[in-house]
Amino acid sequence: MSVGIPISRLWPAPQPQPLDDDALVALYPRGDHPRLRVNFVTSVDGAVSVDGYSAGLSGQPDKRVFGLLRMLCDALVVAAGTLRHEGYRAVRLSPERRAWRRAHGLAEYPTLVVVSGALDLDPAQAAFADAPVRPVVLTHAGAAAPPGLTDVVDLVRCGTETVDLAAGLAELRRRGHDQLLCEGGPRLFGALTAAGLVDEVCLTVAPLLAGPGPGRITAGDPSPVRQLPLRHVLAAEDGVLLLRYARD
Repeated sequence: MSVGIPISRLWPAPQPQPLDDDALVALYPRGDHPRLRVNFVTSVDGAVSVDGYSAGLSGQPDKRVFGLLRMLCDALVVAAGTLRHEGYRAVRLSPERRAWRRAHGLAEYPTLVVVSGALDLDPAQAAFADAPVRPVVLTHAGAAAPPGLTDVVDLVRCGTETVDLAAGLAELRRRGHDQLLCEGGPRLFGALTAAGLVDEVCLTVAPLLAGPGPGRITAGDPSPVRQLPLRHVLAAEDGVLLLRYARD
């Protein structure tokens, strides 16, 4: 059943009654082919953070969808800088969501995947040390691993001087991780966009004006403009919009 602040569908086929979790899962389906889904929250004026953190933009409806998207993915991809800055902990799910995964033939937990060019990572961080599934770190041939890192993660080297994201995603899919969820940060999102690897964007728009200062949800070098059709518009009673864009 729906909990907390109700979420309803505005488009297509408006549905004013609140959506329960089963209905939301149907609106964010797992693909029948490999897919990279990106999830971000932004202010109305395009800010990626408030007071330096994304938590200032996120409320209960965003967190609800955030949790469901984690439940649906095979692996959760995040940049090392975001992992450190946002203080990621081990990727764990509620008993109900673990049961859903088992019932749908999935591993009980998604695999955490960290993208890091410098390998400036602390093996003692809970995201690694307390992980229920051994994480994967995508890096390149020239990066030196800190002591103890390979004790807690699988290190995958793809690229010589920079991380080859296409090769890294191919390796993840070779390991059976077809449905990938990326939670950022902006530079990783920009690099994935530039490489033509983004299949879907789930965007929460918070009804806030953050003002000048914060960056956008994407950053990095310019890349070609790409079409990404809108698939649905959901609205929460607190004014939050939840948008899904996806390739055909």
